[in-house]
Amino acid sequence: MSGGEKKRTSIGYELITDPRLVLLDEPTSGLDSTTALKIMKMIKKEALMGMTVCCTIHQPSSDLFRLMDRVIVLHDGYEIYQGPTLEIMPYLGAMGIKTGRFMNPADFIIKTVQAP
Repeated sequence: MSGGEKKRTSIGYELITDPRLVLLDEPTSGLDSTTALKIMKMIKKEALMGMTVCCTIHQPSSDLFRLMDRVIVLHDGYEIYQGPTLEIMPYLGAMGIKTGRFMNPADFIIKTVQAP
């Protein structure tokens, strides 16, 4: 069984009971980008049907980032941003931070909050 198959099986096992809330710790870690995207699309479908899904994801691809409805960005334990995913770049722009137009928003945010 591959890592992707194990991860999908584990997530599927949790979803089979039709919970109202699912907490996933890095559901895409160690997966190739195609498998990670498939898993997140499956999770997004569940969320659209009313399930609350919270997950930690480190350095998501731009495709994965766009699937998220809301994000909380933390740095050294401090909340940098909490809100709709689509509003984070305008939020940073309003603070005077020049945003990269063709850059993965998640990569840009990580680089911005780690800047000295």
